[in-house]
Amino acid sequence: MIYLRYVRQKRVLLFFLLFTVEAAFSQPTSSAGNSGKHPVRLFLIGNSFSQNATKYLPQLSKEGGHDLVIGRAEIGGSSLQRHWDHVEAAEQNPDDPKGKPYGGKSLKMLLSEGVWDVVTIQQASILSGDVETYRPYARKLYDYVKKLQPNATVVFHQTWAYRTDSKDFSQIAARDSARSAEQMWEKSRAAYHTIANELGIPIIPNGDAFWRINSTAKWAYQKDNTFKYRQPQSPALPDQTHSLHMGYRWDKDKLAFDSHHANDAGCYLGALVWYGFLFDESPVKLTFCPDGIAPDFAKQLRKTAWSTVKKERKTSAYVLADVEN
Repeated sequence: MIYLRYVRQKRVLLFFLLFTVEAAFSQPTSSAGNSGKHPVRLFLIGNSFSQNATKYLPQLSKEGGHDLVIGRAEIGGSSLQRHWDHVEAAEQNPDDPKGKPYGGKSLKMLLSEGVWDVVTIQQASILSGDVETYRPYARKLYDYVKKLQPNATVVFHQTWAYRTDSKDFSQIAARDSARSAEQMWEKSRAAYHTIANELGIPIIPNGDAFWRINSTAKWAYQKDNTFKYRQPQSPALPDQTHSLHMGYRWDKDKLAFDSHHANDAGCYLGALVWYGFLFDESPVKLTFCPDGIAPDFAKQLRKTAWSTVKKERKTSAYVLADVEN
């Protein structure tokens, strides 16, 4: 059986700084590599952001020669509190439909389907900047997972800030929201790290990787101010080069806008970060890339993912040990 442990490291720095409402559930998916090592069994407690971030992880894992099995307990837009509310409903009455929102199953039922090596949790992005929304639900979910899967490593998946031209940003305190993508990233990053330190768990730094791209002059998305947003004409779209978010698209005869969820480039970056984190191995050498992403941008995404993972490992007191041996 795979043995996972936390590796405590010395700190290099003292300070470092809704889309759907239906449950998303699928049977565990497998990505077969050729390493001959034990398969890594990854279980996600999340929402559409965890779906986005792992969309291309099976392809990357297969190319890298790593066997990966993914289980999911995901509800679109779900917060830590909502996941916990469903747990409580199931514990009080196993037959209560409220306790079985994951394709007719409870979290206990899904977690009990085999042995999981890594289990991830995350906050809903719209609440991610307010540390008080994490308490006490992150701790409750952590304890619940460890009760059912005592040898599993629980990990925080750090979600990302919305696109810079978003019309809304995350809550950062009661009745107060971030004013910009940068403030959303700063507040959510601080919240994730605060709670991760309270729980003693490592972080998958997706939010940091997104912001590193979005704050770099050469690679950051820039709003197209020449486009006529108030009088758009189908099928014309604004220039969205280097966007990591869905952005603008035509939905029949209406110009739709999604500044929250990741597009293919964002999903690719997310999966690259997860790959580097899970296997402690650079994804820079990997050749898989979704269609439509410019080669130079894809290369930068791979480099950014790996440098972000390495930086998090150096500054965190908790990292993921070898998950394949």
